[in-house]
Amino acid sequence: MQQNLILNIIPFNPPVQQVSFPFYKEYKEGYCPFCIDDVMTGLLDGKMSKLEQADTQWLYTDFKEPQDGALVLDIDITVHTDFAAHYYRHLVFTYFKGVSDIMHRNFTKEVEVWFLNEGSTSDKYKVYGQYTLKVQHSKVTNGPELVVSFDGKTKVYKKSLSEMVGVPTGNFNWMNCNGILHKWDNLPPDAKLNLDKVFPVISNKLKPELGIRVDTPDLTNRYPKYFKALNDFYSKYLDNKKFRSVIPISAAGFMNAPAGSVEQIHGDSNKLQFGKDIGTEPKTDLKRLGPFKPVPPSNNVKFFFIYQKADKPLCDKLKEYFLNGYKYHPNMQAFIHQPFSFDESLDISFDSIDTAVTTIWNEIKDRSKHPDTKYFAIYVSPVAKFETNFERKRIYYRVKEMLLNESYLSQVIFKENVSKESFNFFLPNIQIAILAKLGGIPWRLSREPNDELIVGIGAFYSQTLKTRYVGSAFCFNNEGEFKGFDCFGSADTISLAGSIREAVTKFLEINKNVSRLIIHFYKVMSKRKLKPILDTLYNSLNLSTPVIIVTINKTASKELLAFYTAHTELMPISGTYIRVAEREYLLFNNTRYNETSKPTAREYHFPVKIKFTSTHLELLEYIDLVNLLIDQVYQFSRMYWKSVSQQNLPVTIKYPEVVAEIYPYFKYDKLPEFGKENLWFL
Repeated sequence: MQQNLILNIIPFNPPVQQVSFPFYKEYKEGYCPFCIDDVMTGLLDGKMSKLEQADTQWLYTDFKEPQDGALVLDIDITVHTDFAAHYYRHLVFTYFKGVSDIMHRNFTKEVEVWFLNEGSTSDKYKVYGQYTLKVQHSKVTNGPELVVSFDGKTKVYKKSLSEMVGVPTGNFNWMNCNGILHKWDNLPPDAKLNLDKVFPVISNKLKPELGIRVDTPDLTNRYPKYFKALNDFYSKYLDNKKFRSVIPISAAGFMNAPAGSVEQIHGDSNKLQFGKDIGTEPKTDLKRLGPFKPVPPSNNVKFFFIYQKADKPLCDKLKEYFLNGYKYHPNMQAFIHQPFSFDESLDISFDSIDTAVTTIWNEIKDRSKHPDTKYFAIYVSPVAKFETNFERKRIYYRVKEMLLNESYLSQVIFKENVSKESFNFFLPNIQIAILAKLGGIPWRLSREPNDELIVGIGAFYSQTLKTRYVGSAFCFNNEGEFKGFDCFGSADTISLAGSIREAVTKFLEINKNVSRLIIHFYKVMSKRKLKPILDTLYNSLNLSTPVIIVTINKTASKELLAFYTAHTELMPISGTYIRVAEREYLLFNNTRYNETSKPTAREYHFPVKIKFTSTHLELLEYIDLVNLLIDQVYQFSRMYWKSVSQQNLPVTIKYPEVVAEIYPYFKYDKLPEFGKENLWFL
């Protein structure tokens, strides 16, 4: 099906061809840095000797009239496009000074502009809409492009720092200083001398200190909201003669995706193998067709509860749901095709959350277990899912770790959910996770097996425990069947890279005859911190087998988007992908399989951005292989066994992300062997 898609990209022409600017060897506030070995390549010929170039790594400019000691360069910005991008950012930043309420250059030096939301009625904070203006060259068109993204809304406290005496400063992050954002740790001296002009941006960490409620995630369809925000921004700030005199953007505004750049995953990629037949929708087909593989022996499964004593009635209610079903959801034995029983003699209750860890540990540490029985704990957590208190939140993870170390499987159920009228929607997700943790396979990809090995690698910076990194490696065959994983915590990324190399090497030793190693790589850390890991993936595995690295990023709200304007909901059909640069694609994973599909509110996923590289780059010249690799990412997004809904990330990436949210809370750095053999984190 052909879709006419609009991208949040506006092409533009260079405002001039030739520019002349001064450069200096020393940095001053507000200067733009240029690396001699990168952006300045070819510009210094005849201007600086090799000895002079060797003496300094950087040159700086303010894009203004030359001063004493300046090195003046004439630059053709249609040729030197790397320099041109910096110049265009300077033009955009200068234009929005005095236009936007707050400005910022983000970590990639793109321009962020914030505008006050006049409709906010809070007496504690002001609300701002955030937008990013990103400059790129020849990604989708044959010239410069302006990517305009809406980054949502944020809050800035109405009280200045001069009025906030005694507030713990460790909770500060960004500060608004006269319309310019500064990191708290890099607050300039002028700002400290004028604290009445410094206003904190309200982070989730700061909200409890200020008595402000943490926002609940927005799970509704964001496409119409973002499309309206982008068009309003374009109409108000870009679609005018004044801006076009600075950046000559196309009169047509946001561009249509070029002909031939939009492709569609084959319909067969939606097919999943269940126990009795092929299906497409886990939310209906698992109940109808049964799991692909039921729980393997041993066949004796015993459940028990861990709970706060006041929550005993909730455990009784849960037991009733598991044994007899709830509303139209059947009992769990019929749903996952596994007989089981509850053993109340194994139940563990604690008086309060403060005594939970000690009580549970004393109960399980010396328990004997029958070797032919699988023991499964249902932990009814009295702590809310979105709890912000670190110590209270940590208790759930400590309980999970203790059970894991003693070879118990477990499933958390948050107490506030059990009494909800809609709990029948929770039960399928809870019970497929239980099935997968017990070793069953709810469904797998309906594709012919081959000797391809897919390893999902995640590399994360822990926001919970600063300066600590989390890495993990998950192994799958091409049918999406889980083959094992490992997880690592480290204070440095060099050690993390070594752990990743060891894990990949171990997977390859177990799977000796692989024809191709495909690594799905997901990163949440800076490029500098990532370097040891990338060096390992590209250079240090020492494999004769071809390695293809597929970097997969969530675009969230800060990257590229496409809108299907022929449909009121604006989300492109599931499996749509668009080429957005050389070896880069935008892929839409959702449950809108056709024009009549009705996704639930939480299934309006934004796309993922995919980038390919390889130890054998010539492989990526074959478009059929590239299409197969994109298809693989799409299919693996259907293998998430924590929910019956399709995800926007493949499990090769989603599972490392889930583990990275849990692992920093663990007491010990090494997973027990039991934890490497099952999906305990679901």
